[in-house]
Amino acid sequence: MSEHCYHCGQIIEDTPIDFDNKLFCCNGCKSVYEILNQNKLENYYNLNSKAGIKPEKGQNYFEFLDTPQIFDKIIDYSEGGLTLITFKIPVIHCSACIWLLESLKNINTNITYSTVNFSSKTVQIAYKNEFYKLSELANFLTDLGYKPVINFETTEKKPEKVDHTLLVKIGIAGFAFGNIMLFAFPEFLETEKDPWLQQYSYFFRILMFLFSLPVVFYCASDYYKSAWGALKHGVLNIDLPIVIGIFALFSRSCFEAYTGMSNGYFDSLSGLLFFMLLGKYFQQRTYKTLAFDRDYKSFYPIAVTKITSNKTHENVLISNLKIGDRILIRNQEIIPADSILIHGEAFIDNSFITGESKLIEKKTGEKIFAGGKQSGTTIELEIIKEVNQSYLTRLWNNEAFKKDTSTIDSITNNISKYFVMVILIITIVSGLYWYFIEKNTSQMYQVITAILIVACPCALALSAPFTIGNIMRIFGKEKFYVKDALTVEKLAKIDHIVFDKTGTLTINKVNKINYEGEKLTIEELKNLKAILQNSNHPLSRSLYESISMPIDHIPIKDYEEIIGKGIKGFIKGIEYKIGSSDFVGNKKNINSETSVYISINGVYKGLYKIKNQYRKDLKEIIRSLNHYKISLLSGDNNSEKHNLEKIFSTDTVIKFNQSPQDKLDYIKNLQDQGHIVLMLGDGLNDAGALKQSNVGIAISDDINSFTPSSDAILDGNNFAYLPKYLKLSKKALVIVSICFIISFCYNIIGLSFAVSNRLSPLVAAILMPVSSISVVLFTTVVSKVIGYETFKKKIR
Repeated sequence: MSEHCYHCGQIIEDTPIDFDNKLFCCNGCKSVYEILNQNKLENYYNLNSKAGIKPEKGQNYFEFLDTPQIFDKIIDYSEGGLTLITFKIPVIHCSACIWLLESLKNINTNITYSTVNFSSKTVQIAYKNEFYKLSELANFLTDLGYKPVINFETTEKKPEKVDHTLLVKIGIAGFAFGNIMLFAFPEFLETEKDPWLQQYSYFFRILMFLFSLPVVFYCASDYYKSAWGALKHGVLNIDLPIVIGIFALFSRSCFEAYTGMSNGYFDSLSGLLFFMLLGKYFQQRTYKTLAFDRDYKSFYPIAVTKITSNKTHENVLISNLKIGDRILIRNQEIIPADSILIHGEAFIDNSFITGESKLIEKKTGEKIFAGGKQSGTTIELEIIKEVNQSYLTRLWNNEAFKKDTSTIDSITNNISKYFVMVILIITIVSGLYWYFIEKNTSQMYQVITAILIVACPCALALSAPFTIGNIMRIFGKEKFYVKDALTVEKLAKIDHIVFDKTGTLTINKVNKINYEGEKLTIEELKNLKAILQNSNHPLSRSLYESISMPIDHIPIKDYEEIIGKGIKGFIKGIEYKIGSSDFVGNKKNINSETSVYISINGVYKGLYKIKNQYRKDLKEIIRSLNHYKISLLSGDNNSEKHNLEKIFSTDTVIKFNQSPQDKLDYIKNLQDQGHIVLMLGDGLNDAGALKQSNVGIAISDDINSFTPSSDAILDGNNFAYLPKYLKLSKKALVIVSICFIISFCYNIIGLSFAVSNRLSPLVAAILMPVSSISVVLFTTVVSKVIGYETFKKKIR
């Protein structure tokens, strides 16, 4: 008996290599096995037996990647000793491949993280370029069996070309189907044998056979590649039953046509593939539409301060920025596009891009990559590259910020996995019944073919992505921007909501502010405003807007923002502190209201009293969430306790003087008790709590409060819709469940007809794409109707 390689699963043709009581086909497979074992990654084989890819013989294929001109063209980012590169790897085929490629950092210390996009067969890797070359990384992947594909189009970074191959295959299949039906039609209608038809019937069958060849061997090639690729690695995928059905139908047709029994099923076969390819085209087009909406229409509202031609400042969405525009970036703000530093001291944190927090100093005139975060004083930048929001969306979905796995995806994958085995068993049993019990070989072939064709889990696999995709699109239209499909699923399971107060329940722009203390000079007010300009904290922004005087570019030294306490900086050698009473050194004049304290050169000057203005209809909004457990965590003192108790119910937990760490610990404690927690915060002071929570929502009021720790961004103007978003997310899971039921009904009904020989292969071929199309139409129409019903009225 032939032996199979333990790693790649291929038949061992030469002398097997025995190592660790396991057989390998070559030293390459043995070496990969050793690498995985040495790094305690043997779980790779538990995920999917024989999942490995046979590595090619070790050669340095990629020396050209170290050429500076090529290196600069293909990398995504390179700065501060780290390089980010995206490789195309076509051989990624299963969960084990994904797991291994995302565990590269455990094998190679020069790799900091890696994340796989299975649908596009790409892996994005961050590595230390000070110790490791790009060519070495590419060779390392090749040695593991995952050779990257790098060609001229890769280096040019051109937009992906539209592939018309599927349309060509549909055209060929449709042309063949029509002509074969034309040649077969006379024989279907004749009541008595016509001498002319009898004379040329064999010639017509030859023509039908010839027309079917390009359909079988070209149009269906994608199904063969998919099934064979899975079989080589010991995996059964949904294309295998289709391939068996195609060959069963083709071989039976050839036999019947050759022996003169009948025309065969060439017309049914070509019709089958024609309708299957049409269904595949429809699926692809719909997926592309969803991807387009996700990348370009449902952009999240990162606003940035633009410097106009007359030197005034205005808040604009990043989608409205153009090359040459000048913008201000404050402390902790994300840089939306590749830019040049014009003014200020730039210390860039690229953890959003690389996953590692490391400040990189930039000088005037140097380039700053999109996705970096400024740490320090306000800087002025000039845009040199158009804003690519799909790039920022991809960064937001960085592996470093992922929290969990999807239950829906897990259920779908498991059902699809066992679905194929069940269908094959039904096919074998039905074939044996018709062969031995009914003793009808001709009908046996038709039954087998019909079963394999009609029983396709495509509709099942489409249910979740189309439903969640449509819900995400509806959310986007209502200014609620979710990170991924998992966020929608998590929202539906929330049982405890935690609110921050300042910037979440309050509106910064309409706060009433009064100053009490020693009168400040015009110069001191300008300096205070210059320091406040660097902060994104809601109270800092309110105070900044309240100081109504223009400021020029004032240089600030040693600027520092201490989360939960305040900000400080030096202007012309004078220290300014703005924040809590303890932070500025005030021991006597402590106010019970929400206040911001000021000290200059260590001398307490006064305070700004801020009267909070709560969001409209807040009491009604909170009341509509009464079926959830609710907590309120505020970093301010308890001056607003009386007002908040009027808004929230008596069983609401309200805590004041909470530091960012206190908020994070509180949420962790809730999770330890088994709660699924939603946190709503302003996106800066609450970053830790947002990341710790199961779902973190950053509230945005025309300023850049975005944080990569959040799972969603909510436009502050649509805060009243929060209960509706939660309600719609629950309905989304109901729609998915209904789609699952519809898909199962299609298969049960179709199989019952196919097993009893009451379903022809052609009708089965029509039913298969119809089931997929009907599920897609159902989820699209229902989600749109529910979305309209949900948002047509405001909360009452």
